[in-house]
Amino acid sequence: MKYKYWLACMVERIGIRNICRLVERYRDAREIFTRPEREFFAEGILTEAAAKKLALGRTECDWERELEKMREKGIRLVTIEDEEYPRRLKGLPDAPYGLFVKGKLPSEENRTAAIIGARQCTSYGSGMAKGLGRVLASAGVQVVSGMAKGIDSAGHWGALEGGGRTYAVLGCGADICYPSGNIALYQRLEEEGGLISEYPPGSVPLPVHFPMRNRIISGLSDIVIVAEAKIKSGSLITADLALEQGRDVYAVPGRIGDERSYGTNRLIKQGAGMILSQEDFLKDLQIFCEESKFKKKFSKNSLEKGEMLVYSVLDLHSKNINEIIDETNLSAVECMCALAGLEEKGYIRETFQNYYVRRLEY
Repeated sequence: MKYKYWLACMVERIGIRNICRLVERYRDAREIFTRPEREFFAEGILTEAAAKKLALGRTECDWERELEKMREKGIRLVTIEDEEYPRRLKGLPDAPYGLFVKGKLPSEENRTAAIIGARQCTSYGSGMAKGLGRVLASAGVQVVSGMAKGIDSAGHWGALEGGGRTYAVLGCGADICYPSGNIALYQRLEEEGGLISEYPPGSVPLPVHFPMRNRIISGLSDIVIVAEAKIKSGSLITADLALEQGRDVYAVPGRIGDERSYGTNRLIKQGAGMILSQEDFLKDLQIFCEESKFKKKFSKNSLEKGEMLVYSVLDLHSKNINEIIDETNLSAVECMCALAGLEEKGYIRETFQNYYVRRLEY
């Protein structure tokens, strides 16, 4: 295991493509460790510079001790040489050599969906991601994402609410919670899913890591769902990777003119599947579950007159209380009472102070 750990740690030094070439040529990490440096570039496997970096890595630390430190953090290494390595990833031309795992890996037997999108998302996008995560999880589908703010986090939380398994692929070491504000989610993922990284423990979240981790998110998935995305975003890169890997791509349509919907609307124009409702989406995937598991029936009879009036002017985009008062002609007191009643009954939620939206699940 020491040699596998050493080789997995070399991905930051010489890159995954060089690691893939070495594994294809020699197969065994121990053999790579013991080969002379000059052989790697003499045979055209590595450049001389990459071969030197690899050779220097052999002696720069006590790899047995580093391996023990990893285990003390509750992290294990699964390499492409191991039986546990995900089958979905093995076919990728740039499959990660090693995965550092805290928690579990996705089950090979269950379908898996990635839910990805903008960090600076709208309440509509967040609600869609969370709702889709919940219904998919309740139907037994595993959810994969990147634990970023916004859409990623919403998809993870939805899957947890649905009682399912969800997994985060990180652009840093599996021992690092990034962003730090997601510590509660990080802890839940460790317990009820898994935290996965190509990078060894202690690796900081460098910008170059995130495009690389995207191929793992799509590679672990059967389908990729983009909930919101600007025209230039990592989510669209992931969607492109998914298509190259033979995965199906779906997108949530958004408002014309909203920059965070431009990417998803463009995906739909280019042929991505369009998600019109949670129920239709599950049918598209030939997944059937009882509606009561993921959707509560809206009942007008449960609302007072003022509550019904306020509910009728709300939608999936946040509205300020002053807008609601203007549109309903209610007094400020009547409007506040109606909003409080709707929120207590679970039909709406406050996204920011004095801004309200309908809950997507109704």
